Amino acid sequence: MRLLVVTQKVDKKDPVLGFFHRWIEEFATRLDFITVICLETGEYSLPKNVKVLSLGKKQNVQSRALDRFVYIFRFYKYIWQERANYDSVFVHMNQEYVILGWKFWKLWRKKIFLWRNHARGSLWTHIAVSLSDKVFCTSLSSYTARFSKTKIMPAGIDTDLYADNIGEYKRNTILFFGRVSPVKNVHVFIEALLKLEKSGADFHADIIGDTTDQWYEESLHKRGARLENIGRLVFHPALSHEQTSGLYKKYSFYVNLTSDGSLDKTILEAMAARVPVLVLNSAFRGQIHDICCLTDLNSLSVSEKMKTLLQLSAMERENIGVALQEYVKREHDLKYLVELLMKEMA
Repeated sequence: MRLLVVTQKVDKKDPVLGFFHRWIEEFATRLDFITVICLETGEYSLPKNVKVLSLGKKQNVQSRALDRFVYIFRFYKYIWQERANYDSVFVHMNQEYVILGWKFWKLWRKKIFLWRNHARGSLWTHIAVSLSDKVFCTSLSSYTARFSKTKIMPAGIDTDLYADNIGEYKRNTILFFGRVSPVKNVHVFIEALLKLEKSGADFHADIIGDTTDQWYEESLHKRGARLENIGRLVFHPALSHEQTSGLYKKYSFYVNLTSDGSLDKTILEAMAARVPVLVLNSAFRGQIHDICCLTDLNSLSVSEKMKTLLQLSAMERENIGVALQEYVKREHDLKYLVELLMKEMA
């Protein structure tokens, strides 16, 4: 089978999209040839049966209207010139490409598969889904989960990468990792830390990630000023995807306060590293230990749960971590995902 993959970025060091480099590598072990069309490229090293074509967006440069016209022109150029080199199309996250390319792909009898995991959708989402042969997502809370042609899939975590980096952790340390934005509820996390500090708990917390919302970032520093001044809270810039493999293991536990909609990969990466987590997403309730799940979003309940996790003995932490790692390997491993996708796209 030969596959055209259309995605946003191919860059193994990208903090957010770097994981997709491993997806392409794993696809390459199962397919004869892969053509990748992406909006932009960074650093990548892929097998010989993978060809990468960039639409030309430059990193960290805002696109203008003329640039977008060039991207669309190149998109049509590439799908035409490569049409004999692929049998099916896998569009990752960006539904716009389905809407742009469907006429040609249907004319050439190429099957269209859409992976879309956002919590929200629009009329364009309905159109993209109607034009696709199948749709994939990882959560019942994803907008596309409502459609009959949608298949719920594993999240695709490279469990071997994180399992190989298990080691000693520093007690009483808390990690909050990912894009710093209101949807991540970082402000609630800081309010919970303030309550935790007031209760007399001993801890150190790191928030790691970049933001494009300057106002929000400034408001977080104002909220957490006292904790920063006494060394209880430190903000750090984002890390490349490659650097995350050794990150989680250093902490007592990881906190993620993203609401329902999709399965945040960082949660599953932390689990794969055998690290306890504290999560808001209801998809995990009944799947993992109750101590790791929040039932509502308020700073008091987050603070109380974090205090409980801080009080775990080394053995209790290890037992919870092992169970979480087994869950991810069983339900969300990358090899398992690719195996299922190959069957669905056959």
